[in-house]
Amino acid sequence: MDNIRRVASEAIQKIKNSDDKVLESIKFEYLGKNGILTKILKSLSHYSIEDRKKIGFEANKIKTILASEIKKKERCIKRDLLAKKIRREKLNCSSIFCFPFSKGSFHPIVQTIQDMILAFKLLGFSLADGPEIETDWYNFEALNIPENHPAKDMQDTFYLDGTKSLLRTHTSPGQIRVMEKQKPPIKVVVPGRVYRNETSDASHSSTFHQIEGLEVDKNVTFLGLKMILTKFIHNFFCCKLDIRFRPSHFQFTEPSAEVDIQCLFCKGKGCKICKNSGWIEMLGCGMVHPNVLRSVNYDSEVYTGYAFGIGVERITMLKYKIDDIRLFYENDLRFLRQF
Repeated sequence: MDNIRRVASEAIQKIKNSDDKVLESIKFEYLGKNGILTKILKSLSHYSIEDRKKIGFEANKIKTILASEIKKKERCIKRDLLAKKIRREKLNCSSIFCFPFSKGSFHPIVQTIQDMILAFKLLGFSLADGPEIETDWYNFEALNIPENHPAKDMQDTFYLDGTKSLLRTHTSPGQIRVMEKQKPPIKVVVPGRVYRNETSDASHSSTFHQIEGLEVDKNVTFLGLKMILTKFIHNFFCCKLDIRFRPSHFQFTEPSAEVDIQCLFCKGKGCKICKNSGWIEMLGCGMVHPNVLRSVNYDSEVYTGYAFGIGVERITMLKYKIDDIRLFYENDLRFLRQF
């Protein structure tokens, strides 16, 4: 019995340390016709019946264990050999397969938004955002647009059926949300998509993008607004353009102004794009109306601010001299590949 256990221990150790070449010889050494365990079983005739049962049972049990260990080792060896084969035959697919399309790029609108945000960050503005689905309060009332104002007409605004919500018509609600959350000083830009219920043509779209700018603090002046917008325009277009501020009216700013720049198509000489005026309207701006400040519980006697809104499509068209806004949304690769 001791001899059988010693043989079993010795065999198991050999099996664990074997490779594919040695394993087969170990199998014959212990389990073959002339193997050690076979010889032990053949020698049982020399023992008493009682001892034969004990020795035979133990020998057969060890024989089963060794056969199982050998099969287990065979599976491990096969797995290792397969792994080595896979590593040897590993292909460099980069030379065989290639992506059949040319490298993409940012859409011109996305590219312009990124450029504008960077330009304003260099001027000290931080970035904020707001939801595209707004309430009447944020989109109109908090911005000093009363119930009967024409801007609230169904012809201009997309209202959501069965709710008091709407698709925002400008990014100005973003300034209300920012002022609700923090006290002055505030200096932010709010980019985003906006919606108007109007017919699309070469210069209008029902869906477009704006960037809203806002600064509120003590002693903020219109002169500061003019300085910021002049620096932005010169930096964005990388040239010194003639700029003019024209008096205008916006319900949420007072005083208000439209900003025109020298026509980039004709250099101010006059063309069909600028209607022979030499000027192109670029954005609207003004000092934040005291009613807007009061709607967010700011003391309008202590704080002042300015706000401006820039149409991203408009400024992109000016920068790249594009004459039809519909080109941005038609997904024509001949157009998009230029960017």
